[in-house]
Amino acid sequence: MSFPVRDSLRDLELLIRARYGLIHLDTPEDARAQVLLHHLSDRLGVPFFVWTRLEGLRRWELPDPVYDTRPLARAVGHVTQARTDGVYHLQGVTRSDLVDPDVQALLREVARCMEGPVGAVVLTGQDLELPERIRPHSARLGLPGPGPQEFRELLETILRDLSARRHVEVSLTPDETDQLLRHLSGFTLLEAEKTLTRAIVEDGKLTLQAIGHVVDAKREVVEREGLLEYYPVERTLDEVADLRGFKAWLAARTAVVRSPGKAREMGLPFPRGVLLLGVPGCGKSMSAKAVSAEWNLPLLRLDPSTLYNKYIGESEQNFRRAMRTAERMAPVVLWVDELEKAFASGGTEDGGVSQRILGSFLSWMQEREGDVFVVATANDVQRLPPEFLRKGRFDEVFFVDLPDRVTREEILRIHLARRGLDPGSFPVQELGEVTTGFSGSELEQAVVSAQYAAFAAGEPLTAGHLRGEIARTRPLSALMGEKVAALRMWAAERTVPAN
Repeated sequence: MSFPVRDSLRDLELLIRARYGLIHLDTPEDARAQVLLHHLSDRLGVPFFVWTRLEGLRRWELPDPVYDTRPLARAVGHVTQARTDGVYHLQGVTRSDLVDPDVQALLREVARCMEGPVGAVVLTGQDLELPERIRPHSARLGLPGPGPQEFRELLETILRDLSARRHVEVSLTPDETDQLLRHLSGFTLLEAEKTLTRAIVEDGKLTLQAIGHVVDAKREVVEREGLLEYYPVERTLDEVADLRGFKAWLAARTAVVRSPGKAREMGLPFPRGVLLLGVPGCGKSMSAKAVSAEWNLPLLRLDPSTLYNKYIGESEQNFRRAMRTAERMAPVVLWVDELEKAFASGGTEDGGVSQRILGSFLSWMQEREGDVFVVATANDVQRLPPEFLRKGRFDEVFFVDLPDRVTREEILRIHLARRGLDPGSFPVQELGEVTTGFSGSELEQAVVSAQYAAFAAGEPLTAGHLRGEIARTRPLSALMGEKVAALRMWAAERTVPAN
């Protein structure tokens, strides 16, 4: 049984009053959990016990542990036999601990035995997942990560401690301090302490550059998990040609993203995300990268192929881990590329795994914790499950069409300039005229191929090389004209134009 996170202390007390004798407190921070549970025991007026693998089971105010309780099974067995009031915190429990059938049997028994006394056995551990055999006899409660006030107090403590030993120059405005603290969201207090200390000790200053240290530390977390890809900020919206409708939509929400606290006071939630449909090669993926640059937020890419595992239940577990990582990184942009390939409708060849993950993804989008802006892209709308297109799932569904002549000229100028060439030296207007039906990626490839041809001939790139490559290119809009026309017709009355 799972419960939403609100006031954790109150929720824990309610679970104990409801006679739940075994509780899984989902958090990576044993120390914060210990403080919370100690407060809980005081509120209930019962003893507080802590079990660790090194010491065994010990009553909090006593120096010596209960004899021979270092093995988890012995500790649980002792609680089962004692059947006395108390909050028992079992720290650092691992999945391998719970594989033991004897431990599973004892936990089921302790859940039953603790229904009478006031108190409960509370398990915590990194990425702990209770076995199916135990789950029906327990309750699960997620402990939210540290909030802005806890991070603020931590920063003040770090500055005070470091200033006692050396001079520390602080050059942050109140708004910049709020921005730094918001970027710490998703960190444990220990992770935040290490990151902030390293940023200050490096040059004896606390500036806005500390956000860069936070982003780098979050990248390490993402890479360690291995389920999401971290993309550094590379491009801005200025480097994305046209897409005026999409850019205007983003600009209207930039203030909310940069000051989410003030926005919430006015009843404005953090934006949920957008779905970008359109012709392949027209800038959907590049736009996802540009959003993170425009809003100065980290970009994480979800590749669904990394989720699937041959073992039953592991794919769903991988998805939950990936979403927890995204929430830990918040505020963040989560990019799901080619959505239809991950959740194609009607697929049963994988035993229903993709459908179960689809259900989990839809539920997560509706109920997710943290400021995660989802940018999903898709080329084949016919393969998308209708649930994705329901109003409210995304903030908006945009259609990215083929570029018009003016936009094609702009794209050519961008790619010429990016390669150190002067766009003014080329007949860009003429080239834009003869590339009707070209996508942005096809225009880029024409420039690249022309450069190869010029290099092979030992010549500088000329308009002739570009004309030759353009003449040899058969754009997708010509090769698959019927399909592109059908997509445009479908989008005309169902989506908002991004161009």
